[in-house]
Amino acid sequence: MTAPRTGFAFLDEVLATPGAVLAFAHRGGAYHPEIEGLENTRAAFAHAVGLGYDYLETDVHVTADGVLLAFHDAVLDRVTDARGAIEHTTYAEVRRALVGGREEVPTLASLLDAFPDARFNIDLKSDGAVDALAAFVEERDAHDRVLVGSFGQRRTGRFRELTGGRVPTAATPAEILAFRLLPSGRLADRLTRGRVAALQVPHRRGRWRVTTAGLVRRAHAAGKHVHVWTIDDPEEMAVLLDLGVDGLMTDRTDLLKDVLVRRGQWRERA
Repeated sequence: MTAPRTGFAFLDEVLATPGAVLAFAHRGGAYHPEIEGLENTRAAFAHAVGLGYDYLETDVHVTADGVLLAFHDAVLDRVTDARGAIEHTTYAEVRRALVGGREEVPTLASLLDAFPDARFNIDLKSDGAVDALAAFVEERDAHDRVLVGSFGQRRTGRFRELTGGRVPTAATPAEILAFRLLPSGRLADRLTRGRVAALQVPHRRGRWRVTTAGLVRRAHAAGKHVHVWTIDDPEEMAVLLDLGVDGLMTDRTDLLKDVLVRRGQWRERA
């Protein structure tokens, strides 16, 4: 199954390799044995790029002095040797924190500079990061290098407003429900006012299966991608690929690459 044409370079790159899918290194491949404990660090992303990944998934928060960080949690406590809420911490203070005892928390700017051929799937993790990310994308003219999503309807709506539809965005939970439950993808597209570029969804939510053949069919009829997160089991990867999904996010970059290569769906970098 060939991915639909969306009109966004970020997504339509996959069309250059018929049958391929987008492989996303989730937080750089957080559970790869060689980098476990170094999620969302420059070392993790460099490892993923070394494996051939050029679609990197990360999260953003903003410091008290307005610096965008590639970091998942609202606080430093879980993965660094420091403590405190990022929104109340200056960048100078964050720089002293080490992930896994050795890696600095990277700024989003440093990652775009370090990996100029990579594209970044970005999850907006705080209200304060919305305006900062929109301004960053405009300043960097990075509209084709990012896809932005959030579980928060207001965050996503605000980002779309600020960027004028020039940046592809993922569906919010309410928008996902429209594509999952309505009988027509085009009807769902009208209901969501054409604002969705991709549906980024779990395979299941509890006992409810979110990613189905019908969801993929409706999304494709409306010109939308379907990406599924976060899939680390090769058998589950194969099930989803058989449904025709357009991308998979994984913490096990080694296993996803093996599956895609074996199936002839690995997209070689240009």
